[in-house]
Order: sequence, then C-alpha cells, then structure tokens
Amino acid sequence: MNITEKLKALIRYYEEVISLPHRREIAAELREEDDLFLLLLYSEMVGIPNPAYYYTLELYPYMLEKFHDWHLRMGMDKSPLSGIRCC
Repeated sequence: MNITEKLKALIRYYEEVISLPHRREIAAELREEDDLFLLLLYSEMVGIPNPAYYYTLELYPYMLEKFHDWHLRMGMDKSPLSGIRCC
C-alpha cells in the first residue's frame, strides 16, 4: 500500500467512526424527509392544494411502491385514497 491508499483508508475509517453514533438519527431524518415528500406528492388527492402538482405528476409511478409503507407509518391501516389500492 502506498501513502495515498493508506490516507484514503484512514479517511474512510474516520468517517465511519464519526457517523456510527448518528446512524439512527440520520435514518429517522431521511424517513421524515421521505414522508414530507410523499405528503407533497399525494396532497392533491387528499384535498390539500399542491402548487407543484404538474411537476410531481410524473413521479407517481415511481412512488406507488413506497405508498403502502408510508400510510402504515402514518397510522392509517388502509389506503386513504380511493384511487390507490395497495392493501
């Protein structure tokens, strides 16, 4: 191993040590961010005006897979939207 490879390995180790205690917090923040994005995406169907509806419309096919997990995490046993049947 030359000096650059050792330095890269040291940097990777340092990043692991720094991020280790915060992994759960980071995962929770990412989940909250995803939940907010899904709320924005499906807000028009729920009745909340969405100013970006035209731009988010093409994301629906990709986000349908995540919809089931989202509404269960939000405490809804069944899909709140009549147009989406996931359960």
